[in-house]
Amino acid sequence: MLVSRISQDKVSPIKVLISQTKALTEKVLQKPDPAFLTAQAQLLDEYFRESFAQSRVGPEIKLAQNPYAVVAQGGYGRREQCVHSDVDLLLLFSKKIPDSAAQLVQEIVYPLWDAGLAVGYATRTLKETVKLAAKDFEVLTSLLDARHVCGASNVYTDLKEALWEKVIRKKDRTYLNWLINSSQGRHERFGDSSYLLEPNIKEGQGGLRDYHAMLWAGRVRYGFTEARDMEYQGALTNTEYTELSEALFFLWAVRNHLHHFSGRKNDQLYFDYQKKVAHSLGFAGDEQNLAGIEAFLGRLHGHMDCIKHLSAMFLDAARPTARLRAKKAEPREIAPGIVEERDSVSFSSSRDLAKDPSLLIRIFDESLNRRLPLSVEARRLVREFLPLINDAFRRNPETVRTFERILKAYHPDVNILEEMLDTGFLPAFFPEFGAIVNRIQYTEYHVFPVDKHSLLTVRLLKRFFKDDAPEHDPLFPELAAQVASRKILLYAALFHDIGKAASMTNHAGAGAELAEKAMARMGYPDRIVEAVCFLVREHLLLPITATRRDLNDEQTSLTCARKVGNVQNLVSLYLLSCADSIATGPKAWNDWTASLLKELFFKVNQVLTRGGLATRKAIAVAEKKRAELFEHAPAGMNQEEISELFTRLPPRYLNEVPSPDMVRHVSLFRTLGAAPAVISVTPSREGALRVVDVLAKDRPGLFSRIAGVFTLNNINILDAQIYTWRNHTAVDVFRVLPPADTLFERDIWQRVERDLTRVLTGQLDLAEALVKKLSSIKKASAPTSLVKESVRVDNESSGFFTIIEVFAYDRLGLLYEITDAIFRSGLDIWVAKIATKADQIVDVFYVRDFDGQKVDDAEKVLAIIASLERALSRNGVKNGAA
Repeated sequence: MLVSRISQDKVSPIKVLISQTKALTEKVLQKPDPAFLTAQAQLLDEYFRESFAQSRVGPEIKLAQNPYAVVAQGGYGRREQCVHSDVDLLLLFSKKIPDSAAQLVQEIVYPLWDAGLAVGYATRTLKETVKLAAKDFEVLTSLLDARHVCGASNVYTDLKEALWEKVIRKKDRTYLNWLINSSQGRHERFGDSSYLLEPNIKEGQGGLRDYHAMLWAGRVRYGFTEARDMEYQGALTNTEYTELSEALFFLWAVRNHLHHFSGRKNDQLYFDYQKKVAHSLGFAGDEQNLAGIEAFLGRLHGHMDCIKHLSAMFLDAARPTARLRAKKAEPREIAPGIVEERDSVSFSSSRDLAKDPSLLIRIFDESLNRRLPLSVEARRLVREFLPLINDAFRRNPETVRTFERILKAYHPDVNILEEMLDTGFLPAFFPEFGAIVNRIQYTEYHVFPVDKHSLLTVRLLKRFFKDDAPEHDPLFPELAAQVASRKILLYAALFHDIGKAASMTNHAGAGAELAEKAMARMGYPDRIVEAVCFLVREHLLLPITATRRDLNDEQTSLTCARKVGNVQNLVSLYLLSCADSIATGPKAWNDWTASLLKELFFKVNQVLTRGGLATRKAIAVAEKKRAELFEHAPAGMNQEEISELFTRLPPRYLNEVPSPDMVRHVSLFRTLGAAPAVISVTPSREGALRVVDVLAKDRPGLFSRIAGVFTLNNINILDAQIYTWRNHTAVDVFRVLPPADTLFERDIWQRVERDLTRVLTGQLDLAEALVKKLSSIKKASAPTSLVKESVRVDNESSGFFTIIEVFAYDRLGLLYEITDAIFRSGLDIWVAKIATKADQIVDVFYVRDFDGQKVDDAEKVLAIIASLERALSRNGVKNGAA
């Protein structure tokens, strides 16, 4: 009996399926194979056929009296069976569903479930199926992919005929409209995957579902029976079909690997999987080779771009209204060589285009003027005739003027620059731009590929000029009205990141050189070329200065003003910086960064217009604050006490701290007494942040301990100003993100104050507490950035402080380790700028040694760098750190 059972196991359909599927999957993971999807489906076909042949229940149903068939649907029906794809099945009965049908399901479906396959099935009669398809287009869509697997083939044939005659022929127009609207709704839910850095490779725009929509529309609109009919019947050219096939092959390869690494059906290419998939597909020598990952994502986005545009073109041609338009009017000439037909613009003929290449750009101009898209055929011809774009074409004055009009024009519903990018015109016209098409920056900080980001930056600037963006700062249109040359600013926006293909360490400098080449080739005079190049070269000046330098240091604004040169340059740089940051994403533009940029803008503007800052007014400001402190002094504090305390306030504190904050600090000081520290938390003026004032007896390493306590309580520091009164009271002012749980925020801040007191009195071992916290948290995934961890020491930018810049991958406890290393190097922190860009940090510290001097000795500088590099190389807080 045992031998018999073993024998049966060897030939059981499910055992064969599992074994062969495993072998097939292992093979395709080694090398992508276009035949894999069909082979996977074939294995399932063989399983169902063998199960059907060996069925004990099947004969009881009496196939002759009540014919039935096993029908594949969905991806299984299309023979697109990826590693963990669902298996969609229909048990189709000719007349009625017998009681034994449930046993049949148990016999053939349950073993698949037990094996871990996701099987979806329906059991219906022929009549029920047709009736349901007429009511529910989701059901009809799945049936468009239906394929006979086993059983009575005539039942399947009857289904296809009934669907065509009773549903599709009668409801084709309604279905096509539903399909197109459903696709648009899907795009809104899942986003444009050719833009997103974590694309959904199935449901997003440019994903596999867009290809499926082409298949479904082709079957209903044109009667296609297979994908190749798109080419055979002229809906796609040979080139387009070849590009589509290559894109699909790549996406299917990515999907198979994604399924494998996820261990399940998963179509969202999250950051955690991107490295593994790229490495497995041969794009990286190892998982840390991020350049290979960027190449992989660039290829993926290029293919998804292809699918997106071919699908949009195909569905537009298949739209039911297109048939009505086709019958209405003959093409109408709207410009020499250009006609309007079917609510789109097109070329009169390809012969005209060959004779007059300027039509290649003029058609975009007409598209903009008439708010009409290019026709399907026009898009094809633009791509086909791109080789006509040469230096003579680029330098032609009329061509240049036309491009200028398009660059400066803005309409909320029309984006001609994007159309130029999609058709390949833009990278052909500017070869320098072509190098950043579909180029990915592998960080969570950048939301879009570089080419799309650049066009979005241009579009945002044009919105500033139109003043139709109420969500933006009212200052933008006010400043935009002062811009002397919109052309120069918009060219700079278009070119500001073209250097990223040439250099990731100095893309602004590389971009300026490329911009100079492009502008000179078009024949622009030196004055305009130099103005554009200046903006490209310095487009990071304001953001970097605002986020990495002390804006209260007069030297910061003076240095920035010298580089900017004049108010016109400042206005243009500010608008470009804001548009660039907004287009980068929410992690680059928020209330905090916006306020920093604006503060720097006004300070630099004052230097350029009035020639100075606070130095000449310092005495007057101090006297005014003294009067305000007397006026709003805390209850019970007499004038003698105020005068005494005022003499203890250092000039930097008097100059930088607003009067209301000084009053708050004085109140805190009176409650400090013998306590180690007291804190106060108030909403910030910049937005949804918190200002945390910490007053404590000054001691070495205080900032490091505060940072560690904040880490213990999940408080993220954005900025810190450190002051020491002449009575040895430390006043540390932090700007932080509010706690995640704002409902219990008061309790959280009470815990922060309690923990800080325990740390300062020696009752809590901070390093040990941080080690415990780190050990309880899941280890972060590998960094997703090309930024190298490094330490820089700057003794030039400030006359009074040594500036330390730390670039590193973020992790919990890192700020404590950095500041602890600075303290152990014999340095006091006076100002801290804490910038976190998703997965990376740029922390900047203004420091002096314990004697109050800058650190400019070369050996000491090297020792500081070595100490900080050791801190960066550690994987977490170590026991023994004080």
